[in-house]
Amino acid sequence: MNAFSEFKSFSPLVLVGCGNMGQALVRGWLAAGLSAEGLVIIDPQLDPKQVPEFANATIVAHAADLPHDLRARLLLLAVKPQVINAVMKSKKPLVDSDTLVVSVAAGVTLMQMQKGLGDSASLVRAMPNTPAAIGAGVTGLCASDGVSEADCLLADAVMQAAGQTVWVHDESLMDTVTATSGSGPAYVFHMVEALAAAAEANGLPADAAMMLARQTIIGAAKLLDKEAHMPASALRERVTSPGGTTAAALEVLMQSGELTELMTRTVAAAKKRGEQLAD
Repeated sequence: MNAFSEFKSFSPLVLVGCGNMGQALVRGWLAAGLSAEGLVIIDPQLDPKQVPEFANATIVAHAADLPHDLRARLLLLAVKPQVINAVMKSKKPLVDSDTLVVSVAAGVTLMQMQKGLGDSASLVRAMPNTPAAIGAGVTGLCASDGVSEADCLLADAVMQAAGQTVWVHDESLMDTVTATSGSGPAYVFHMVEALAAAAEANGLPADAAMMLARQTIIGAAKLLDKEAHMPASALRERVTSPGGTTAAALEVLMQSGELTELMTRTVAAAKKRGEQLAD
């Protein structure tokens, strides 16, 4: 029995918002065994013709288009934090005491979810990242008090469709999760830009510089994955011969902890913005 066997047309998995992240999740769920008949997608912008693989799911523009007595077994909110209060108000009729609600909206707290949806549902806050689109993401999750082990396992299974999962038990850390992994891919992409620019400044043609920078990051990430039992520091040391070119480069990159300090300030800025989104 797969993790999605409990979803039926009268007690479905309801996805609200089907943009890039929502579509990545749906594809992961279907691949993991969710029957499309147990899936309801609510999104006024979604053109069913553009997602033919979702054809057997119920796709509607608004919750009012659904049967009035339908209740979600799981309601996943994949909308912008700026609109989530209005979204929760309109989706409250889909929620009862058997509903698990998972939000992937940055900065939206469990308290905000409770105010929007009431006390009856179980609530989980989650933060995936964009590599979820290829099943290589990572999601941080935090549950409200009283959420059952079964519902935590269900939330975990739902988000594992996007990649790996990490649970934190102090909700105040979720903004740090967002700042680390949620925003983190952008930091890596900028590292590619910076490395390519440095190679170009040292004489390489632009196309060669970019190809070398991109593939270096891709290869290093694959090695991190393959050698998951090894800490990143050990992999770094494996590349670094005493007195060699890498050692010379790292002497600049690591001097006085400047890069660590820069990343600390980077994550702190993203964390602060996440806290502001909840205000």
